[in-house]
Amino acid sequence: MPRVDFDANRTYNATRFSANEAFLTGRTKVICGFFESGQFIPVHAPPSDLVVSVRSGSGLVREGETDHHVTSGDVVFVPAETKRGIRADEDSRLEVLLVTSPPPTDAEHEPVRRGLTEDDFEPLLTSE
Repeated sequence: MPRVDFDANRTYNATRFSANEAFLTGRTKVICGFFESGQFIPVHAPPSDLVVSVRSGSGLVREGETDHHVTSGDVVFVPAETKRGIRADEDSRLEVLLVTSPPPTDAEHEPVRRGLTEDDFEPLLTSE
């Protein structure tokens, strides 16, 4: 059985969150996510289910119109085609395990790229 080693995958980036792929199949993608204080994955709505398991720190997980404040040990499920985003609290690093099924395509992550480029947590609001 493959093992996810957070210590071996841990990398932080001063300018944006770090997403280190742990596993990838045609049906599932597993990522170790590392966020400095205030960093985020912009809100987007790909056609894949998402599980967010918080390993350490605190932050926010957007699920549709609901914001969930999360801390170590919390797990949030976001269904496919539902707006989602993740942001570390301003005073905390955040480490999460992200599981998506099926893995989103590069095209489906365009709002993420745009939001990161524009430093905008909610890029879908400006494109709807």
